[in-house]
Amino acid sequence: MAITRPVGTGIALSRRVRALGGIAFALPGSRLRASENPQTTRTVLHEALHCDFVIFTSPAAVRFAAKLSPLRTRGRVFAPGAGTAAALKRRGLNDTQIPVRADSEGMLALPELQQVRGLTVGIVGAPGGRGLLQKELAARGACVTVAHIYERVAARFDRRHFEPLLRSRSALYVPLSSVEALRHLLKALPPAPRRKLLAGTAIASSARLQRAAKDAGFARVLRAASALDDDLIAAIVAAHGRAEAAVCSGALSG
Repeated sequence: MAITRPVGTGIALSRRVRALGGIAFALPGSRLRASENPQTTRTVLHEALHCDFVIFTSPAAVRFAAKLSPLRTRGRVFAPGAGTAAALKRRGLNDTQIPVRADSEGMLALPELQQVRGLTVGIVGAPGGRGLLQKELAARGACVTVAHIYERVAARFDRRHFEPLLRSRSALYVPLSSVEALRHLLKALPPAPRRKLLAGTAIASSARLQRAAKDAGFARVLRAASALDDDLIAAIVAAHGRAEAAVCSGALSG
């Protein structure tokens, strides 16, 4: 399995795969770094934390925010999924609202965010996404503060990253949790590793990623319930089981 998570963040997923008897190697789609001006970033983060509603867009947003300031807020706190909520809980924010659907559309469907006219909303994350939350909440009448406290940049690759991919002879699964990371990865890979990657099965953690993986040219694209390790692994185990059953069925019928 190719672990496409940002540099240094896919260790737990790799261990889980190996514990199940699989082969995992790092092929990071990006690396994360703090915004370049910490004082300015800290100021805008404080503004976001003082809003009526505070949305943290990812576990990385929580991690980078906590390096800048204690995460104290009187506002209602929102997270797109259980991973971000767990990161917030570790830093003392226990009462976090989570949507059923783990993306911006799911967040915008929450009842608490329907009537926001005249309220303030802080969004803590990184630049480079669709900006859907900011645009839609502003259209609903909220005053939105966006705190970009970290950024995703292309990872640095060398042959140590490409060789495990090129040597792989088993079924290749590629879990995906960021459209931007997928774009970075496909742009950085030389032709041969890129072809090998696209010949594998993409495991997309959202409908948007599912579309992006199909557009990129993956041979097969499947959907996981979320970007959590448990859900990604469950999708891979199910897909691999179906593939093995199909092979056995074909052998028997032959």
